[in-house]
Amino acid sequence: MLITGGAGGIGRAIARVALDSGARVSLWDRAEDGLQSAAAELAAGERVLVRRVDVSDEASITAALDADVAAFGRIDAFVNNAGILGEVLPVWETNPADFRRVIEVNLVGAYLCLRAALGVMRTQPSRPLRGHIVTVASIQGKEGMPLASAYSASKAGLIGLTKTAGKEAGPLGIMVNCITPAAAETAMAKQISDERRADILQRIPIGRFVDVEEIARMVAFLCSDDCSFSTGAIFDLSGGRATY
Repeated sequence: MLITGGAGGIGRAIARVALDSGARVSLWDRAEDGLQSAAAELAAGERVLVRRVDVSDEASITAALDADVAAFGRIDAFVNNAGILGEVLPVWETNPADFRRVIEVNLVGAYLCLRAALGVMRTQPSRPLRGHIVTVASIQGKEGMPLASAYSASKAGLIGLTKTAGKEAGPLGIMVNCITPAAAETAMAKQISDERRADILQRIPIGRFVDVEEIARMVAFLCSDDCSFSTGAIFDLSGGRATY
């Protein structure tokens, strides 16, 4: 399993669940220190590889993917998890450069990774499937969120990308799906103010943020052969916030 944003809280949780099921994982991230910390925390030795990757750089993605294919022989699961928050401002106060940066990382980066992963998986023999790709979108991609125009737009784009790629890749035996979690207790959540946190929390009927382990368990199912008839689908993890 390859996991972008692997040094963060969600990436580590996904890796931990995958390792518990016997998988080998490769963590991709721009943060070298975070990668080393994640590898030490997971303590799985040769079953964990780390790669410093910029998901907005096609050459960086290609080099890392080639290295992982060489190490693992094939890629059974790819998790598109890398993302950044961007400015917390009304649209009219945002900086266009920041908007472009969020789209470049969250949406274009995921597209580049998806494209590269599909290129490899299409050539693999089925056993019984050729592979699984899961993208971490957000509830904000479904319904928007005040003061988060770039983030919401990027996550909405991921939903559309998943629906299209899932229809294209499903007939090839590659399941492409995405999840739309509510806010999780991660480093990204620490970037928001107490007022912003309270606003987000009151939107969630269950009354709490999602645990990273809950996200990881859903991703584990979507990356398993038990997920054999769902592709181009959007799986909710919003604590009741989403009604569709």
